[in-house]
Amino acid sequence: MSAEIINNHSFQEFWNWFETKEKEFFSILKDEDDVEVNFLDVNLHKLKELNEQFFLLAGMHDDSTAELIITVDGNIKDIVYAQELVAASPALENWKFTALKPELDIEDVNLRIGDHIFSKENIYFYSNDDEDYPDEIDLIFVHDDLNDQNENEVINGTYLFIDNYLGELNFVTQIDNFSISNKNDAEKELIPIEKLKDFLSWREREFTEKYDAATIKTTEDSYSLLEGTLENGFLMLATVNVDLLKWDKKASHPWISVLRIKYQGDENNGFPDDKDYDLFNLIEDEMTLELKTEEGNLNLGRETADNIREIYFVSKDFRKISKVLAETVEKYPDYDMSFEIYKDKYWQSFERYGIH
Repeated sequence: MSAEIINNHSFQEFWNWFETKEKEFFSILKDEDDVEVNFLDVNLHKLKELNEQFFLLAGMHDDSTAELIITVDGNIKDIVYAQELVAASPALENWKFTALKPELDIEDVNLRIGDHIFSKENIYFYSNDDEDYPDEIDLIFVHDDLNDQNENEVINGTYLFIDNYLGELNFVTQIDNFSISNKNDAEKELIPIEKLKDFLSWREREFTEKYDAATIKTTEDSYSLLEGTLENGFLMLATVNVDLLKWDKKASHPWISVLRIKYQGDENNGFPDDKDYDLFNLIEDEMTLELKTEEGNLNLGRETADNIREIYFVSKDFRKISKVLAETVEKYPDYDMSFEIYKDKYWQSFERYGIH
């Protein structure tokens, strides 16, 4: 990700450039004039200057309107930037700009890959429920023709079908876990794929009713210092919010964020020196000030071991924390930093600390 991604000025520069060519681009799409070279390649190059994770789709929305779709292929960390880029787009008479691949009507989703067809006639699903995690949406998708010989093609095609049917954002946010299975291995009655959206909407309504008002104050929480030993003999120290880990409404904050900072600590049993230690605490404090509790962000704690400091947050939504984490990485270029964001409704990632 380039530094410019955090500055909306660069988005405006892209649209200023696009406006100078929009009539030419419209003609290319309408006349199907070597679209890949004359439109896709040219625009993709410009988009990659903003963010390496940007991709695009384009075509005629109707006879008088061309559509440009900015997609990040489901990359959670970059969804917010695609949405912000499109939010900054100009109102052009013959153009429609869309952030993320939109959902499609089931009748409009028909794919053929090799000898295999993917449609509402041959794809099904069922829910793999777990009483220990009742709010988790774990789905098994089934294609009639899946077998050991065609596994790669049929699994990929089924995935693409569902991605197109639900749309990029819904696929990422509405389903917690999924797998694609052989019909003979199905453990429950198969449900036609055209009922998937209704099923997900029902589960989402239930979830919202249960957790929408869930809040927690963390100003007086107690923290626990946990120690362990790694296989290489180095120590592990973790400081975690015990009250949060015992919270019965964890699922209200399903997005887990991990900032990883690498440092040189081989001469200190894998731990940072005083200078690094103070800086890492400062970084965590800076992030906590930005990621306010009332906006749905909670600092869960940190772990230090084997030349790596990890800082953990849990959030109701992933958009703001995506930007804060990216800005933090940009702000401290002298350190090897990275981050990930993933969905984990019950914070199973932290069960290793043995606090329930």
